[in-house]
Amino acid sequence: MEIFRAENIVKRFSNHVALDKISVSVPRGSMYGLLGPNGAGKTTLLRIINQITAPDEGELFFNGHKFGSDDIIHIGYLPEERGLYKKMKVGEQALYLVQLKGMQKKEAVRSLKQWFEKFEIISWWNRKVEELSKGMQQKLQFVITILHKPDLLIFDEPFSGFDPINADMLKNEILTLKKEGATIIFSTHDMGSVEELCDHITLIDNGHKLLEGNINDIREQYRSNIYQVGFSGDTDKVKQALNGHFKLLDIISDEGNQVARIQALRPAPDNELLSALIQRIQVLSFKEELPGMHDIFIRVVTEGKKINTRQQNE
Repeated sequence: MEIFRAENIVKRFSNHVALDKISVSVPRGSMYGLLGPNGAGKTTLLRIINQITAPDEGELFFNGHKFGSDDIIHIGYLPEERGLYKKMKVGEQALYLVQLKGMQKKEAVRSLKQWFEKFEIISWWNRKVEELSKGMQQKLQFVITILHKPDLLIFDEPFSGFDPINADMLKNEILTLKKEGATIIFSTHDMGSVEELCDHITLIDNGHKLLEGNINDIREQYRSNIYQVGFSGDTDKVKQALNGHFKLLDIISDEGNQVARIQALRPAPDNELLSALIQRIQVLSFKEELPGMHDIFIRVVTEGKKINTRQQNE
């Protein structure tokens, strides 16, 4: 069941079309990756979802009804461009912002102090925001975003500017939120984080949707029929075992073991390749090499640009 849906969203800025009939459907309880290169239109779509700006065309739906201003309180948004009042005290500002989301003061103070202790920023409660490092300001905004337990959380490049230790800490908190039932839209161009966190994705570029679906289904869709075979024996025998249906790409050394990368030139059962190999060599391991999201991202964006260029030249 979906929690949020956008249908045929169009947004223009002067002569530039930032979003061209973009539709997305976010399943409840999912970690939904909104992917694309810089300038693809990701942040524009997030700003429309948060009613910071309005679409020129299209409709939004939330929890089964047409999205309205009353629904904003049920969304937590951590934008990429951080926005805090530099001269306000840390605790005072956090308390003010979470009360805007409907929290009572007593509950807000208690919950904030628990999170401040967890993120090791409690000693900064009465210091001014401008005295915080960039990483500490990001921790503060993360806490403010999630504290009122919204139905939908939106994180725009949440790990930007974090060192590896704090990035891992934040990832763990996000995964915990998901386990507790939160629905999260995660905007990024970091494919490593996508593979680690997301279960559904939409890839957009130049305002167009290029790809959408379950991440495992997408990896399956873009499989390249390449297998990694760990073996012992003469490397020439690997070549001898292959018929015209298979191609040896290379042989690599992995911690002292030899691994052959072999591509099926047509769809073929795994056991056809395995049967041919075990007659010549001792097979120690055998697995299919599914493409990572990094490779899929580059392939889809590159193909999309080629199609765009052809259309412009016609």
